[in-house]
Amino acid sequence: MTGRTVAIFSLGGTIAMTTDPAAGGVVPALSAHDLLAAVPALTSTGIELRVHDFRRLPGASLGFEDLAALGTAITEAVDSGCDGVVVTQGTDTIEETAYLLDLLHDRDQPIVVTGAMRNQTLPGADGPANLYAAVLAAAGEELRGAGVVVVLGDEIHAARAVRKTHSTSPAAFASPSTGPLGHLYEGRVRLAGPLAGRIAVAGPINDVAVRVGLYTATLGDDGKLLAGMAEHCDGLVVAAFGVGHVPQDLVSVLDKAAAEMPVILTSRIGNGPVLQQTYSFPGSEKDLLSRGLISGGSLDPYKARLLLHVLLSQGRGTNEIAAAFATAGA
Repeated sequence: MTGRTVAIFSLGGTIAMTTDPAAGGVVPALSAHDLLAAVPALTSTGIELRVHDFRRLPGASLGFEDLAALGTAITEAVDSGCDGVVVTQGTDTIEETAYLLDLLHDRDQPIVVTGAMRNQTLPGADGPANLYAAVLAAAGEELRGAGVVVVLGDEIHAARAVRKTHSTSPAAFASPSTGPLGHLYEGRVRLAGPLAGRIAVAGPINDVAVRVGLYTATLGDDGKLLAGMAEHCDGLVVAAFGVGHVPQDLVSVLDKAAAEMPVILTSRIGNGPVLQQTYSFPGSEKDLLSRGLISGGSLDPYKARLLLHVLLSQGRGTNEIAAAFATAGA
């Protein structure tokens, strides 16, 4: 791949962690250059690497400010001639940060997000192999126009579909609703089929202080906690049972909330859609949508929260929000 250029942004996470004797465990201490030094095979690829030591944080501590700044830096990198971008970070939040970046990215150059499930001090640390695969994926032509993808264990997942499905397994990442986009082997991206459509809502995140609540419906819920949460939100995502159902006691609270802010109806299962018109009892999907809730379609609750946050931070109105979810959740 001589002549190709890839920008690398390191954010920290397990892939960048090593032992801190004072802390009694591992912490994100390795720089982007340290990560690359552990992958000597990259020197023989002919790919030019532009390295940015962007953050050194655990994945759980990344915030909207960090991702907004990263999105701006990535745009500058691709506009200056990079053929692709690699982001290394903690796996705790990869499924969320990847989707947020996907929403903000309106260029054809791919962004490949990767990390590690085993830190550098453990036998079989997977960070170097994942970083190597991510660079090859970002440098190739196959993912041009794909937006943001997640690459771990030589699997390629679309940001809008990927989920972390296990807390410790090296094979933790999957796309339950679609399967992976493809794989890497023999140094090449091999796609399983054509790239799917995606939605981008590029533009600045003008108000990072927007507060979007995520509320999960549970057995026997009387609605009081939901009512308390709604009082402090600019928007709300409901992770409902099954195809979009909630306990009957939540209906009046959601009815009131939907009159005051965008309320997105999703399924807490994270695989499969919210239905539109199958069930009609109080608290069913048909009942809730008739009260002004907006269907999240097939988007899982975490991704729906991110899309709503971006739209609200950009000052989008209810009609624009509903239209965006109709496209993103299809």
